[in-house]
Amino acid sequence: MSSSTPSWHPRSLEARLRFLRRRAELTAATRAFFAARGYMEVETPYAVPAPGEEVHLRAFATRREYPDGHAEPLWLHTSPEFAMKRLLVGGAGPIFQLARVWRNGEASALHAPEFTMLEWYRPGADMDALIDETTALLRDVLPGEVSARGVTTSLAGTERLTVAEAFDRYVGADVLGTEGDAVALAAQAGARLRENETWEDLFFRLLLERIEPHLGRAHPTFLTHWPAAQAALARRDPADPRVAERFELFVCGIELANAFVELTDPVEQRERFIAERARRHALYGPDWDLDEDFLAALAEGMPQSAGIALGFDRLSMIASGADRIGQVLWLPPADFA
Repeated sequence: MSSSTPSWHPRSLEARLRFLRRRAELTAATRAFFAARGYMEVETPYAVPAPGEEVHLRAFATRREYPDGHAEPLWLHTSPEFAMKRLLVGGAGPIFQLARVWRNGEASALHAPEFTMLEWYRPGADMDALIDETTALLRDVLPGEVSARGVTTSLAGTERLTVAEAFDRYVGADVLGTEGDAVALAAQAGARLRENETWEDLFFRLLLERIEPHLGRAHPTFLTHWPAAQAALARRDPADPRVAERFELFVCGIELANAFVELTDPVEQRERFIAERARRHALYGPDWDLDEDFLAALAEGMPQSAGIALGFDRLSMIASGADRIGQVLWLPPADFA
């Protein structure tokens, strides 16, 4: 289909319709799965004062105008995470959301600047319970074998692999033993260190180039126990503080989800936010204020919980056998159709 053909044109829509019908079935099955497990579907604001603290995610700016004439800057959220955790503090219990989210500057066969995130949280759950529930979701809403982008994956079994095990197996490096030392990690990996490349930069380059091509192929892969420097909003593992209780999920070779056993300590969370803000501002300049309301919610007391953000468009690709994300979007931009 020519990129000049509008996505609403009958020929364009017809070319996507079989993928979109499968997406609609998947949406209904997903809601049924969570309803059967006692989850409540929630809706949280999309335009927020602080869209997150990730270093490299770029947010879309907007503003709210009040009847008296004054205005405030707002941002389209990059995830409903902060809002949903506020609801956990309030006592909402197990919750899920199919949320539209926005990430500026993203465009590829697997990335769209506006997309749908399936996010859910269960108070009291640990990482094993969340992995089991995620596996159950896949098996409930997908057939036993799925194919997308030339990769066929059986859901009959799953693979669990720690980040340290993955680096040992596919890179030949001790990722935890070299943490913070880019020269040592490069030497063990047999990699040439690029100019101004930090340990974290090299970590993600090796992950992308040498590890991810092996993940989520024969079976879904849960890549667990990330180095503490990549903890994000996950708590450190009480049994090994060098790592965080975080996992990513890969199916059909596609990174599908990112999950945490949630950090509930407001002091540690503030410290992480400040460090992330300093790095982001050094790279991209000042942006939004620190989300003091979220930190106040943590201080009120969030129950120990596990939560996961799953790319629903990517799940739709896997369910329908689509090759690119534009095939599962109802009205994609012209360059995605």
